[in-house]
Amino acid sequence: MGAMDSPQGVAWIVQTFEAGGPVMWPLLVLSLVSVTMTIERAVFWLRQRRGMTGGRVTRLAEALRGGDSAQVRQLADDGVIADRVARQLVEHGASEASAVELTERYRPAIERFAASMATIITASPLLGILGTVLGIIQSFDLLGQSQGSGDIAPVAAGIAEALITTAFGLIVALVTLFPHMVFRAQAERCLALIERLSAAALSGK
Repeated sequence: MGAMDSPQGVAWIVQTFEAGGPVMWPLLVLSLVSVTMTIERAVFWLRQRRGMTGGRVTRLAEALRGGDSAQVRQLADDGVIADRVARQLVEHGASEASAVELTERYRPAIERFAASMATIITASPLLGILGTVLGIIQSFDLLGQSQGSGDIAPVAAGIAEALITTAFGLIVALVTLFPHMVFRAQAERCLALIERLSAAALSGK
């Protein structure tokens, strides 16, 4: 069993969290929201992976370019976004308007949570800085009250609060940043794929 799984490890985590002060609670909420969105997006893009392989997309594009609706229907059997786009281009006809409509129809699903994750990446360090400011204010206030007593423990607690919130805010931002960048790259690739399929269908008219 790891050190963090032991009762002492759990107690240290709780103690550190409490030492961070009230700003730790919104940071905790942001971290939980970030993990939930990351899991949902990871599952979504894993499901889309087969439909976005280069060879399969090339075959779909060639079938659309050649007007081979039977081949398109045979290839497009997974229900992923690429398949839906290809089927609709065959069943409803390809046009500039339909290409734009398909892109905008699937954009919300493709870019889901992108703005929320970007907000967490920005807000978490700012909350950490807020905790830092509050901790430093507390430290100076206690320092003024304890002058002459020689007891610096309250001052140290305020400094600890400042450092803990800063660190936790940066951790939340970093943990959100890397998945967000991966998901954004996947979204751009998927939108480019829709445009490629639409262009292939238009060229085959």
